[in-house]
Amino acid sequence: MASRLLSPAMRAVCSPSAPLRATRSFQTSSRRLADAAPLPARKPVGAFRGGILGFFLGSTLAGAGVYYYILEEYRVSNELLTEDIYSLQASVQRVHTYVQSLEEKVSELERKK
Repeated sequence: MASRLLSPAMRAVCSPSAPLRATRSFQTSSRRLADAAPLPARKPVGAFRGGILGFFLGSTLAGAGVYYYILEEYRVSNELLTEDIYSLQASVQRVHTYVQSLEEKVSELERKK
């Protein structure tokens, strides 16, 4: 029963033919516009000062970053190479002592014969 009573009122409110009413307009009063101060004048930034110097600054910073990155990679690879060289040297030294001991054993066997 309540839905029958409210139905016509709801249709009137929700109907697409009913115009939408704005409760507040978005306007600025003339008093507020009179109090506004103008923005300070900006000096124009020329193409040379803004573009070329910015390009050089960015290129320099990027180049310095790449330089230090490559320098660090070089240092790490150099340490790895040095470590491998020392490992190879130790292996060669072990093989040398092994061969030397074998030669001594062979010479002892030849003396006994």
